[in-house]
Amino acid sequence: MQHVRFILHAAAMAAALLAAAAASADAPRTAVLTAFAPEYEAIRARMSDVEVVTERGAEYLTGTLGGRAVIVGQTGISMVNAAMNTQLLIDLHAPKSIVVSGIAGGVDPALKVGDVTVPAQWSQYLDSAFARKGADGEWHLPPFLSRDVPNYGMIFPQGIAVWRGDLGETKTYWFDADPAMLAAARSAAASVDLRRCGDDGNCLEAAPSLKIGGRGVSGSVFVDNADFRDYVQQTFQADALDMESAAVAMVAMANGTPFVAVRSLSDLAGGEPDMNAIGVFFAIAAENAARTVEALVRNLPPDR
Repeated sequence: MQHVRFILHAAAMAAALLAAAAASADAPRTAVLTAFAPEYEAIRARMSDVEVVTERGAEYLTGTLGGRAVIVGQTGISMVNAAMNTQLLIDLHAPKSIVVSGIAGGVDPALKVGDVTVPAQWSQYLDSAFARKGADGEWHLPPFLSRDVPNYGMIFPQGIAVWRGDLGETKTYWFDADPAMLAAARSAAASVDLRRCGDDGNCLEAAPSLKIGGRGVSGSVFVDNADFRDYVQQTFQADALDMESAAVAMVAMANGTPFVAVRSLSDLAGGEPDMNAIGVFFAIAAENAARTVEALVRNLPPDR
């Protein structure tokens, strides 16, 4: 009889452990989103206990990064892909927070290729009106459109109308990163070992640095134009531009999910003296973003 009780007790304990494990697996995780394969693989290489999960055609990695349970996915390149796949991740997994990891073009002349930025704000700067030129040689907009932001030729940025059925419409130019996640990035800054040279032997001209705060902008255009780069820096005081982060930020805001983006500069968006540097330095940039994300995640508070 005692032997039977022992077996029953052991079975009950095993069931409890399995239930706890299942509950832990289902618990909300910190999400890390990347746009394309090099960024995704740079994060995967820093994870442990990795499992691959496929849901509704999307592949996710679950495991541990920086001592935290994470789920990692790809958005695809550009704004619509980023919005669509961020919402899919939220619908399927309801993450505690979202961290974007990837490369970007540098806009601030004080920053160089390989540097890492963690902006406090993001704008969808290319949601714009294209104006007509009048007989007077001036650009003319319909009266319901805005001139709040300086134009670039016929391009007049208009800001974003964020619409939700239950909340109505909110107009904004900027989406804020989560303050607690920015604080985690600041706490992590001293511990991040940024690479100067890649596995292919290419090396940056100088040791890369990490900037927390500032601004980033996103739009569905790959920018390699020095004049437009200057306009973006002067108009938006941007440090970097990419093709996804502000879309992720908008979806995160609409869902009440804390957000931050880590972007390492693979190129200077047309600011290089000869040719765009992305083909040479994207691997180093993706690696430096992943290293920063790992340190940031390690320093996140429990609710993030």
